[in-house]
Amino acid sequence: MPALPATLSIRPARLSDCSSLAALSVEVWLGTYIREGVNAFFADYVLAHYTVEQFAKTLKDPAERVLVSENSIGIDGYIRITNDQPCPADHPSTTEVTTLYVQPRHHGKGIGQELLRAGLDLCREIEWDTPWLATNSENTNALSFYKRQGFTIVGQTHFEIEDQRYCNEVLVVCT
Repeated sequence: MPALPATLSIRPARLSDCSSLAALSVEVWLGTYIREGVNAFFADYVLAHYTVEQFAKTLKDPAERVLVSENSIGIDGYIRITNDQPCPADHPSTTEVTTLYVQPRHHGKGIGQELLRAGLDLCREIEWDTPWLATNSENTNALSFYKRQGFTIVGQTHFEIEDQRYCNEVLVVCT
């Protein structure tokens, strides 16, 4: 793995980061899940969920933690961890890695790995469960990444947008 950029730092997200987090989320979500053109169904979902206001609400919620990866220009990735989210598979954890996004142009630099490590460390520090996560069953890059980080598939769940359902794999850290 290449060395992390010297100017990279991981820190807790601030309210002043909300617009950057929203823009990064739209970029990553559309780039990951929309492969054949953007239609109103998905555009409406993304623009309603990844907003400055939604991130501000998240950052003020005591059951949420967001860490960002920041280079010399700005935020290039983040991890969001949510407490009190029971695992949908047969696992006792109630803490979820809700989101781990890194800008595609920064993939392969170790940023996702460092964000994940920092998120797991934070969970231990604040005495939250070791988190579970879910990722789209067709997202082979993400599944490979998580397996390399010591996660294993323990079940499935579905991500739902209105009446549409998308199969997701549920993963936990192997112990």
